[in-house]
Amino acid sequence: MSDNQSKPEQPKAAQPKRPRRPSAPRSRRQSKQSKAVSRVNPVTWLFIGLGAVAVVVVLWLVGLDGYRGDSVRVTVPHDATASQVRDSLDVRLGKSMGKRVYTLWRLMGGTPSKAHGSYLVTRGEMALKIARNLSRGRQTPVTVTFNNIRTMPQLADKMASMLDFSSEEFLEACRTVLPPMGFSDESQYPAAFLPDSYEFYWTASAEDVVAKLAGHRNRFWTDERRDRARALGLSPVEVATVASIAEEETAKKDERPMVARLYLNRIDRGMKLQADPTVKYAIGDFSIRRITNSMLSTPSPYNTYVIKGLPPGPIRIADAATIDGVLNAPRHGYLYMCAREDFSGYHNFASDYAAHRANAARYRSELDRRGIK
Repeated sequence: MSDNQSKPEQPKAAQPKRPRRPSAPRSRRQSKQSKAVSRVNPVTWLFIGLGAVAVVVVLWLVGLDGYRGDSVRVTVPHDATASQVRDSLDVRLGKSMGKRVYTLWRLMGGTPSKAHGSYLVTRGEMALKIARNLSRGRQTPVTVTFNNIRTMPQLADKMASMLDFSSEEFLEACRTVLPPMGFSDESQYPAAFLPDSYEFYWTASAEDVVAKLAGHRNRFWTDERRDRARALGLSPVEVATVASIAEEETAKKDERPMVARLYLNRIDRGMKLQADPTVKYAIGDFSIRRITNSMLSTPSPYNTYVIKGLPPGPIRIADAATIDGVLNAPRHGYLYMCAREDFSGYHNFASDYAAHRANAARYRSELDRRGIK
């Protein structure tokens, strides 16, 4: 073989396999893990603990369930303190829910002045939402309904009982707001209002409330209604006055237009109205069941047995339906009326005085028989 001829490579000797090192026992691995955990910074543990507490607190505050009681209003007066707000929440919502709402409200930066108002809380409402409404002053409107009101002080008391002002403030607002609207005298003020349901924020000023109520009445008096009043020879205030007498004369709504026409007939003939309800108004006692002769002479601009024509203003706040009943009163020739002797609430009507006297005699006889003085 030539020296230049390459020799075949010799196979390498096989390398002996390294024996596998046996794994550490399980107990040793756990020991190492425990040592690793033990080396966690104590500050980390502190933050973990605080985080867990925060989660618990948040879950307690926000809650997984809402208010469980019936719908209720929470009101915050303008001069309330934080402690008074807390007490009010406890009373209205219960101590558990009240405390949660109060804490959230304070965390949100809520203040009594911002919360001044009235808030409706309904079943199932969450503490977070209640607190947010309080903190942002998101009030729930109050529905104000009134009817069967005779005098302005009664109306003032009614409004003050549902809104955040006094009776005196309401009456003073009437004196400020109503004269520029054409109600020149306080005797006319009852004609500025119509019984109905209205919505206000609890914190609305007395002036704003009076203006809204009177505005509703003014919108009721459309051009068509004003034309009908003029055709009767009456102003809107005078129509309201006739309506108020008709309402006091009978509780039967279907009879009021007929009663209104009777008094319109008397006005047309220049007769005194001689309406018993005006005597009661003049005396100041609507509970009187029997008008005596001595009462008929009571000196008052409202006593239509003394004065001729209409009294200076309405003797109650008349309903819109009754006012329309006056404007659309059916034609008839009756001039007299007397309560029926069956005490049904309806009346006997007459066109002449003789028939009226007979009707009145039957009624007085029944009063005597029943011992009504």
